[in-house]
Amino acid sequence: MSTDAESALPGFDDALPARKTASPAGDAEPHYLGHRARLKARFLDSGPESLPDYELLELVLFRTLPRGDVKPLAKQLIAAFGSFADVLAAPYERLVEIKGVKDATATDFKVIEAAARRFAKGAIGKKTVLSSWSALIDYCRTAMAFDDRERFRILFLDKKNGLIADEVQQSGTIDHTPVYPREVVRRALELRASALILVHNHPSGDPTPSRADIEMTRTIVQIAKPLGIEIHDHVIVGREGHASFRALKLF
Repeated sequence: MSTDAESALPGFDDALPARKTASPAGDAEPHYLGHRARLKARFLDSGPESLPDYELLELVLFRTLPRGDVKPLAKQLIAAFGSFADVLAAPYERLVEIKGVKDATATDFKVIEAAARRFAKGAIGKKTVLSSWSALIDYCRTAMAFDDRERFRILFLDKKNGLIADEVQQSGTIDHTPVYPREVVRRALELRASALILVHNHPSGDPTPSRADIEMTRTIVQIAKPLGIEIHDHVIVGREGHASFRALKLF
């Protein structure tokens, strides 16, 4: 019987070692029971940083796969998608194509992904955006870096650089998103924003700005400036990192 502390951790109850019972054939208890208990203890004692991606994924898999050794499946998912974050961000349809991934498991992954995005958005929304650059980058990467389609979003800021709104303006294909500079500025006027941070992702993983990215950004700057709207930055995020137009002096 689990303690109150154990019961407060949904999904981990099944990771506790079962009481040994002799089978008619005298078989030992399944090896995965001890592994689950040790992995849970390491997570609680040393924190998630002590675990490689596949072991953190095992802890998630314990919830929907309460029996059996899930380590092979965790490693298979990492091999298929690339990292813990890539697995959570993978499309539901691709996840359930992996043998052993149930509907409930794929749903768990998508719920955790949504929670991570909501948490990051809440963290940045409570602060002045420009005084928490690392929070901004973390949020942008969480929200977009692992998306398989290119999306263009805008962070609308007030005079104190507080976040008024965060909106995805356009969604495109794997390598292109149509952006209409006048629509960007029109929306900024509607929200009475004083400044904007433009953000989009490169599903290829490489955040290097393209010529089209640079020209589009400069057009938005030219239209916005006479109206008193400043473009603080344009950030491109990808699996391999991020690029800041301001830091690169592209406008």
